[in-house]
Amino acid sequence: MAALTIASKANQAVTLPVLLVVHYVNSNHQNGDISINFQDVEEIVDKAPVKLDWHDGEALQSSASINAKLMENKILHGQDRQAVNEWVVGGRVSNLSPTDFKSIEGPLLELDHHLTLRSYVVGSTLTAADLAVWGAVRGNKVAYAAIKKGAMLNVTRWFKWVEETNDWIAPVVQSLNAHAQERKAAKSKEGASYDIALPDTDKGVVTRFPPEPSGYLHIGHVKAALLNDYFAHEMYKGTLICRFDDTNPSKEKEEFQQSIVEDLALMGIKPDKTSHTSDYFEQLYDQCVTLLKAGKAYADDTERETMQHERFDGIASKRRDATIEENLARFEEMKKGNEEGVRWCVRAKISVDNPNKAMRDPVIYRCNPQPHHRTGEKWKVYPTYDFACPLVDSMEGITHALRTIEYRDRNPQYNWMLDALNLRKVNIWDFARMNFIRTLLSKRKLTKFVDSGHVWGWDDPRFPTIRGIRRRGMTIDALREFILKQGPSRNIVNLDWTLFWATNKKYIDPIAPRHTAVVLENAVTATVKGARVAAYTEDKPKHGKNPELGTKKVAYSSEILIDQNDAQSFAQDEEITLMNWGNAIVRKISHSLNPLHTSLVTSLELELHLQGDVKTTKQKITWLAKDGQELIPVELVDFDFLITKDKLEEEDNVDDFLTEKTEFRTKAVADGNLVDVKEGEVIQFERKGYFRVDRAFKHGESAVAFCIPTGKVNAGK
Repeated sequence: MAALTIASKANQAVTLPVLLVVHYVNSNHQNGDISINFQDVEEIVDKAPVKLDWHDGEALQSSASINAKLMENKILHGQDRQAVNEWVVGGRVSNLSPTDFKSIEGPLLELDHHLTLRSYVVGSTLTAADLAVWGAVRGNKVAYAAIKKGAMLNVTRWFKWVEETNDWIAPVVQSLNAHAQERKAAKSKEGASYDIALPDTDKGVVTRFPPEPSGYLHIGHVKAALLNDYFAHEMYKGTLICRFDDTNPSKEKEEFQQSIVEDLALMGIKPDKTSHTSDYFEQLYDQCVTLLKAGKAYADDTERETMQHERFDGIASKRRDATIEENLARFEEMKKGNEEGVRWCVRAKISVDNPNKAMRDPVIYRCNPQPHHRTGEKWKVYPTYDFACPLVDSMEGITHALRTIEYRDRNPQYNWMLDALNLRKVNIWDFARMNFIRTLLSKRKLTKFVDSGHVWGWDDPRFPTIRGIRRRGMTIDALREFILKQGPSRNIVNLDWTLFWATNKKYIDPIAPRHTAVVLENAVTATVKGARVAAYTEDKPKHGKNPELGTKKVAYSSEILIDQNDAQSFAQDEEITLMNWGNAIVRKISHSLNPLHTSLVTSLELELHLQGDVKTTKQKITWLAKDGQELIPVELVDFDFLITKDKLEEEDNVDDFLTEKTEFRTKAVADGNLVDVKEGEVIQFERKGYFRVDRAFKHGESAVAFCIPTGKVNAGK
């Protein structure tokens, strides 16, 4: 079978003529068996928006060559093949494809003159010339607008005549437009526009993600990583570099670096190159010396608090006018890492009182005798991020540095470094960081939580780290979708976790096997009249809407366990539904004799009424057979936010806003199928929610399952 492939993103003035001709062949020619496929691209191959794979294997990749091949069908050319060829093969149709009026005005006027006293372009019947010309005009927004205005009487008359006498044309046009509309709808669904027109992309795009290996990646870092990946790999087909900013040996560990590599891989982010700022320590040192020799930097031993005060008030350091020789000598002491050297730092000599405080002589080098996790004892001086980042960006060929909005005040500083050293400039694009209510994203504060034992570790399910939210039950696909929906916007917002977890629910609901759990505290035993004397099991689907998940064993017995909350909601003689079994009537409700707990239900008697209509009952409850299966002990764990305030201000003390209790554990028993569930799997305990199994069941040790928020309530992190 022959196949026509059309690029749905291409100019319709080029694709619609071919599409109409092929449809006409299919509907009128006895051998019309050309399949039609659309691809969501601008070109199929070698800038060609259409491609026809013919029966004999021949591949045709232009409108003219495709039409020439199709013209072998007499239905397309009638009695004057040469005249029709002049239009569809010779180029007169292609003259109508430009999308500016100046270019098509001449061809349209020529067509208007040609159609004087004519009903068809060639001859007295419909031919490929009519279809191709009509398609070119209809597919060209500029030409079509002129026709709708009636600017050219003959063309307008002919255009309407062809459309009205061939009712099959409108659906063909709609089929092509449908693909364009699907793209727009999909883009709208993504919730963000990436059409930000990065400057100077014609010579290629190279972006970088520069994490510091001093902690685990959190959700804010992932936005930066995904945006850099998107612009490098999807939008511009460029290069992504992952560069570890390892300039502070006091905080960095190989453990953190390895975790970042693993988390990026889990997110589907594949850098084309991985590097380290430490790879450039020699060059950075030389560049600092260059600044010192040029009088554009100086050594300073002002105490930290005094320096902060002077910078804030616009006061010059007492060391600002030291000689070049003095500054170089002090930098040499810093390089040795001796007692004298650790007193000093190097500052860029930019300004004392610039209104932008980031420009007030920032520190660019510090002395730190502590061994580096990659370079060991070789270096005792290390560049600051503000100095190293622009220089290494330029050295590595970065074309576009995507930075969060809080760096905006430092952008002039970034450019000053490059100008002062005559290095290649880099384009900067700012985007808003992603903040969440009642959530800390400060690495310093997160580290404090870990070090103080306030959380279990960096993968604590209450933490906003990638490992934390994955342990809580977030899927990678949902995480990518949510973050990409936020886009590269510069608007700073404080996001609620509700939408985040609602996105995740879309991914886990179709694949989470259904299980049953009953809370052990005050669980109620119900006697079921009408049940078989001997317990038995039946195979039921693990998921009512996804048979691919397979089946599970559901046990039935004359005694079942029911949650206390459900038991308290029953009324005498009420008909209820036992899920996966059928209806039953509540015949007896026994309560506690303790005067302090008279509402507590101690036992129930139910009578099966399997012929009852489940649609008529208000109560549809889960239950567990006490016999016929091994009930599996499971601990259900839910969490609250770590802090009580939606947004902490700079002056706020975190310790004043700690949530008193953030972990809630409930002992329960689950159906026997839970014995086969492995650690990390996501399941649903029906009517209780979705859970990620953090510890699988072992004999003598209960399973542990973490509750996964669904967006219905503000779920803690």
